[in-house]
Amino acid sequence: MSSDDPGRSERRQRFAEEARAERPDLALLCLLLGAEASPPSAGDADLYGVDAAQIELDRLAGLLPYGARGARVWASALAELLGERCGFAGSSADYQRLDSSVLQQVLRRRRGLPILLSVVWIEVARRAGAPVYGVALPGHYVVGFGDPAERVLADPFAGGAPLSGEDAELMVAGATGTPLEQSMLVPARPLETVLRILNNIRAWASARPERTDVALWALELSLLLPSHPARLRYERAQLLVQRGEFLRGAAEMDEYAEIVDGIEPTAAEAIRHRAQAARALLN
Repeated sequence: MSSDDPGRSERRQRFAEEARAERPDLALLCLLLGAEASPPSAGDADLYGVDAAQIELDRLAGLLPYGARGARVWASALAELLGERCGFAGSSADYQRLDSSVLQQVLRRRRGLPILLSVVWIEVARRAGAPVYGVALPGHYVVGFGDPAERVLADPFAGGAPLSGEDAELMVAGATGTPLEQSMLVPARPLETVLRILNNIRAWASARPERTDVALWALELSLLLPSHPARLRYERAQLLVQRGEFLRGAAEMDEYAEIVDGIEPTAAEAIRHRAQAARALLN
């Protein structure tokens, strides 16, 4: 995202405010996030496709059968609409595209990562009145319907294929080598979902050294969330140095060193030495 983007400051303020709302709007947060990656359309009042995406989610919700009852009925209805009729699904190739983590693009392409496809399912189902929630399984995000104890799960990445308890256990074992725990099936909160999307984007960027711009905005949005790992501040400082912004990076390293000084003074001293080394690069 260009540094001269005139709407960035206002958009990020809106992102921060929504993240601190009593009930954060998952779709809006994902769309504001996506605006960082989506180039604006010339002459379009809806520069970053936020309004158009909300309208599309509303439209899709309106296509669901009225008055559906029961978790399995809802899961089947979503699979028929989004998976079969609309073709929302994913493949291994989608992991190589930044678009796969951008809700605006996922709605347009109908392709994406498991977590973004799940956001589409959640937001469409929620608008239609379905009892839906996200399930942040390790390595593969899915959706659930009804009482979480029922374990009515579906995999939007596979077009909405039903996911039995045994399927979920195999999925977790394959991703982590450890058994499924009940805590993994607890409905995911919106901010947890947004942070996981941002982590995916940072992982995408870390594999592409030329895309430090993407890594930087993903880090900066992560830092706007009310709950985030403190180490992200140090990662941002390191990234600034990597991008040649030595003084800003060094200053942020010093600030982070102050935070950790009371807990790990040895680590804090090492960080201060790295800050000095960053400043030396200006000579």
